[in-house]
Amino acid sequence: MTAEDTIHISSAVVSVLPEHRDAVLRALAALPGVEIHQRDASKIVIVMEAAESGILGGRLAEIASWQGVLSANMVFEQVERSADIGD
Repeated sequence: MTAEDTIHISSAVVSVLPEHRDAVLRALAALPGVEIHQRDASKIVIVMEAAESGILGGRLAEIASWQGVLSANMVFEQVERSADIGD
């Protein structure tokens, strides 16, 4: 890792069918670089980290294809230098 390495941090909302929520939560918890921050019956708020924006987009596309997921949409993305955040 160099001082110029960056980390992309994104929040997203995952909309689910209520009967699939718990299975989706378990699958999200198993993904690397994904943290679950809020949930209700049909919406899950996650934060993702990755070295490249494309990784985040690919991860959202994967999540959107899961059974019981209605949508997975990025809400916010920020890019930080790894050296600035201590990684």
